[in-house]
Parts: sequence; structure tokens; C-alpha cells
Amino acid sequence: MICRMRSLFKGLSVLINDATPISAANVIVENGRIDEIQLGKYGMPDETSFDEVVDAGSLLMMPGVIDSHVHVNEPGRTEWEGFETATAAAAVGGITTIVDMPLNCSPVTTSLKALQTKLRSLQHKCKVDVAFWGGVIPGNKAELRPMIQAGVVGFKCFLIDSGLDEFPHVTEEDLHPVFETLVGTGSVLLVSDFKH
Repeated sequence: MICRMRSLFKGLSVLINDATPISAANVIVENGRIDEIQLGKYGMPDETSFDEVVDAGSLLMMPGVIDSHVHVNEPGRTEWEGFETATAAAAVGGITTIVDMPLNCSPVTTSLKALQTKLRSLQHKCKVDVAFWGGVIPGNKAELRPMIQAGVVGFKCFLIDSGLDEFPHVTEEDLHPVFETLVGTGSVLLVSDFKH
């Protein structure tokens, strides 16, 4: 059985894009995706056909922002910043999704086991959606596909010292088998090679 969800978000001050003036609008969402935007309208004659109606009134309604480079230090260094504070701060700033980098937490996210530890640590703490980068370090290529299957959006590695002993840099020679492992997965690899 497929559960279908239809929602109406209506507001008097809706920002669609930078080419359209802020105006009243209805935003109809079906199964988590925007299906229709009705500019210049506020509400519908029959709102009972919707599973959910959200009335923003005169509050500004706008697309959310995705921050693809966030260092949440949980687990292990939560006193620096954890998921609860990082996602609350993101929400206040209009960010609806953060993508957490694989280092600064302990353990670093370079294995499926470490990813699972991180996933357990964020339970009931997140105010926005969270996605994850996995880490590439020497010798962990067998961990990459399992991490992809578990949901990481891609990987990060360093060609220079990362600043963390537990996240050593790779060499160009280390990358060849990594590239072979990632072929056909649709995954990406971010490579930091800047000098401090």
C-alpha cells in the first residue's frame, strides 16, 4: 500500500525566486514534492481535500537553504557542537538541510560502523534534515560502497594533513582504487589539496 500525502502551504508573503515579487501564494505539495504553485492566491475554496494545511499568514514563506559543508562534532566532541545545537542554529538561519563533514567527530566517519555510531548519536536531536559525507583515508576503500548503501551523499579526502591524526591524508596512488570503487555509484569525491 502506498501512502499518499497532499499538503497545502498558503501565505500572504511568499518568496518563490529572485525574479518574482513577494506575494500571496498557495504551494501544493504531493508526497513531499512541490506539485503546483499558485501565485496571487491565498487559500482554496475547499481545503478539506488536503491531508495538511499550513497557514503562514503574513510570515515570510520561502525555499530552504542547504548547507553542504558543516562540521558537527558529535559523537565524541559534542562540547564543541552537537546535532542539537547545530541543527537549531541552522533552522533559525533558514537552512533546512545540513550535510555533515566526516571529520572532527570521534570516531571520524570513515567506516560503516562509524556512520552507524553517528546515526545513533543524532536520534531525536535534529531540527532540520541531515545528510552525511563519508571520509576516504588510506586503506578504507572496502568501506565506501557500504557507506553509500547506508546513505552518504559522497566522500571527502585530503591530499595534505587534515589536522587530525585519525583522518590521515591520502596520496594520489591511494585514490586510483578509490575511483575504481566509486565508478557506477553516482557518488562524488571532494578532494582538499590546499596549503595552510
